[in-house]
Amino acid sequence: MNNENKRGGSSLHRRHLLQAGLAAAFAAPLGALGAQAFAPQPIGSGIDFSEFPLCRMASDAPALTGAPRKLKLSWNAGAVCLAPLPVAIEHGFFQKHNLDVELVNYSGSTDQLLEAIATGKSDAGLGMALRWLKPLEQGFDVKIAAGTHGGCMRVLTRTDSGVARLADLKGKTVAVGDLAGPDKNFFSIQLAKLGIDPVKDVDWRAYPGNLLNVAVEKGEVQAFLSSDPLAYLWLKDSQYKEVASNLDGEYRDKSCCIVGVRGSLVREEPQVARAITQALLDAAMFTSQNPTVAAKSFQPYAPKAATLADIEGMVRYHTHHHHPVGEVLKRELKAYADDLKSVQVFKQSTDTAKFAERIYVDVFAV
Repeated sequence: MNNENKRGGSSLHRRHLLQAGLAAAFAAPLGALGAQAFAPQPIGSGIDFSEFPLCRMASDAPALTGAPRKLKLSWNAGAVCLAPLPVAIEHGFFQKHNLDVELVNYSGSTDQLLEAIATGKSDAGLGMALRWLKPLEQGFDVKIAAGTHGGCMRVLTRTDSGVARLADLKGKTVAVGDLAGPDKNFFSIQLAKLGIDPVKDVDWRAYPGNLLNVAVEKGEVQAFLSSDPLAYLWLKDSQYKEVASNLDGEYRDKSCCIVGVRGSLVREEPQVARAITQALLDAAMFTSQNPTVAAKSFQPYAPKAATLADIEGMVRYHTHHHHPVGEVLKRELKAYADDLKSVQVFKQSTDTAKFAERIYVDVFAV
């Protein structure tokens, strides 16, 4: 487990204060904050593009000319792994590419989000691959242009639970916030690779996302799945430990979150599709190299229980240096589709190579 996550006290009083703070934070209307919350600042100097050749290629592409192109970009404002979005607003990355971007906080279902992008209610959006790919199998006109980072999901348990590794979940009861969620899909895939049937050998139970730890404290479950910022903040309590994450093994170098662009935008205004992708990649690179600055940009969206140091710790943990495009992205999408097929989420008749070819776009080649 990352050493940054081992900080904090262990008293029951501290845990309950933290739980109350998280519940209050996630009950607040996140949509109250938007792009207008920031006054754009000049992009700081000293960004090292040489470390990220794909970003250098993107950054060198010509900017749009004429009046700034207005776009709507959908995101989940509570997801700290999307810190590059407020970075892009506050530090002028969208402006650099002549874009006037409105951030729209979207809390509906994934099907509704993809339909909103496909039908032009939004121009682009960010989300988790393992939540988007199944709906995309149904044919939404949304193209995946890039990955944005890895490292959103974790398996947590109490330190005295006897669960020390993922294989120990066999025969156990595990709490999840969503029985069809990306974290359940991801760790089901990992269990299957260990020869454990995720359907028959694990009892998955749904609980409200901000109360997952209560289930393990009551002894109703032996472990639970969560994502940051909740997971990171719970790990500050020394009575919890991380069992696994989606940065383990081969997935350390894969992205879990992706950028989707309206299909008609790609076809009719390819330069605009490229510009929005460029801006996001540049902001992700900046976030990787400047985690303290990125943490400050995201702070207005973070739960009140999260300190600036907490946010910076999460930004450093997430792999914002990994944002594939083109053939690399297509291979990652196919691999995820193969994984989903292995746990019966995808239809067995789906040709995953054709699927990946259909849903991705190389905006730097159009």
